[in-house]
Amino acid sequence: MKAEAMASSRCGPLGACVLLICAVATAVYTAFPVSVNPCTYSLPRALLAVSGLDPYIVSCAADEDAFTAPLSNGGNDDKNIGGPIVTNLLTCGKPKLPPHALPPFYCCPPMSASEPIDFTFPDPSEPLRVRRPAHAVGAEYMAKYERAIALMKALPDSDPRSFYQMANIHCAYCTGSYRQTAHRELNVQIHFSWFFFAFHRAYLYFFERIAAKLLGEPGFAVPFWSWDVPEGMRMPVEFANASSPLYDPVRNPRHAPPKVVDLEFVRSSVDDKFTDEQQIQQNLRVMYKQMISNAALPSLFHGQPYRAGESDRPGAGTVELFPHNTMHTWTGDLARPSVENMGVYYSAGRDPIFYPHHNNIDRLWEVWRDVGAARGYRGHVDFTDPDWLDSSFLFYDEEARLVRITVRDVLDIDKLRYAYDGVGTPWLDAKPPATPNVNTKKGLLKSVRFPVSLDDVAVTAEVRRPRVLRSRREKEVQEEVLVIDGIETDGADMVKFDVYVNAVEYEKVEPGGREMAGSFVCLMHPSMDGTGKGMGIQTSMRVALNELLEDLGADGDDSVTVTLVPRNGKVSIGGLRIVYMME
Repeated sequence: MKAEAMASSRCGPLGACVLLICAVATAVYTAFPVSVNPCTYSLPRALLAVSGLDPYIVSCAADEDAFTAPLSNGGNDDKNIGGPIVTNLLTCGKPKLPPHALPPFYCCPPMSASEPIDFTFPDPSEPLRVRRPAHAVGAEYMAKYERAIALMKALPDSDPRSFYQMANIHCAYCTGSYRQTAHRELNVQIHFSWFFFAFHRAYLYFFERIAAKLLGEPGFAVPFWSWDVPEGMRMPVEFANASSPLYDPVRNPRHAPPKVVDLEFVRSSVDDKFTDEQQIQQNLRVMYKQMISNAALPSLFHGQPYRAGESDRPGAGTVELFPHNTMHTWTGDLARPSVENMGVYYSAGRDPIFYPHHNNIDRLWEVWRDVGAARGYRGHVDFTDPDWLDSSFLFYDEEARLVRITVRDVLDIDKLRYAYDGVGTPWLDAKPPATPNVNTKKGLLKSVRFPVSLDDVAVTAEVRRPRVLRSRREKEVQEEVLVIDGIETDGADMVKFDVYVNAVEYEKVEPGGREMAGSFVCLMHPSMDGTGKGMGIQTSMRVALNELLEDLGADGDDSVTVTLVPRNGKVSIGGLRIVYMME
């Protein structure tokens, strides 16, 4: 009724208003010499301005054909590759959802009547929001988070600050709803690239400020789920209370507290294979590998560069592969075809535990930089590439204003007025032990012709090292890296394979042993292209070798053996190579 009254006051009778809108639309449309979708330009906002319609209930989802049509210059050629990735509400359309998806089936945010404003930092005099671990913050504080979620859920779905719309943000940026503004034939997917940490930091920043605004507490901070430290390796009990707004019935009931988390969990994992103490030790080893030995460079930690004009998912960083992906699956409901809610991108944000989970991911970014500074790890610094720094995302703020925020805006959490407190880093000294006599059959290896499929049998190949016995100085400047190219899956299931180095007899390596250099873990992408055929995934993986080869006493060898062990899902591998990286 309010929107109708506003329209009537500006246009008079409804029929006259419609005629005026049509006249404006015709004038704007005919001003262009070629046939274009009006959503490509600012027509929807012009219509909103004269109609008085509530911008929260108007969206501009262009036709799917408009997205897939090639550009006039031939589309994605080399001359057009490069520059920051930018998104626009006008190029947000239908998501690519799996069969049997849970509603809602549309992910784009409400249309704004005005252009997005540029992000500005909060006033330095604002209270510093201190994010603390959920297991230690206390019931009274957790009750505040519970109330914040309840207040978000009470807002109408059309309000961009509602829990409905906040959850949809993850769906829109992770299912192909958004297209690159300058390359509308290309999806935007912030996972499996260098945007993983930065996007989620911006997402959490606005989510937290909206929560604080609704609570009327400017200093409120969303707690984090500290699953990387022993005391936090269980789901916080508040999320298991079925009468709480924090409860999500679409979770794995076997993993309710006091179950200890498994940071290597996949769909085929067997629960209770370890005692609690053994599982905790295994988790600490995972954290050491992913935060220290495998994360020696920005691209190894953050993920691979992803620029305007390039296809998505070039390669994920260490923490995203696991424990991030594995914790999503550990929490999701294995009885659901796509492991909703947490176990698949489109629905993950619907679970209130998503935000404390990602707060811990964000905290690990800070820890990675701090550990690098404290221990002199030269590679523990962020990118300085302007294509990364100037890429941007869209969010509504606590005042329901549409804001464009860049990656460079989120690099300093002090400027964003929040901090972390309350836990240590016990995994810093959890380096796994090496296993003797597991590579004695190296001389019996058969040649491998790539690409190969990893179905039920492990594949072992010998990979030549271009350089051996490098000096300490050379190692400080360049990281030796194993690249696994051409990883392809059909997206129909979660995929995991383990990567063993110099362990032909990998079965002898104890869980978390040093020879298990890393794992590739990919959440399900069971999206369909409209023909009933699954849409595949193409990406890559990298494993740091400097520290690993020293620990295995293999620094002087002219080759390494690499064994790929399938653990879940079907995947093919395009090739293996060793490179030397300096960033």
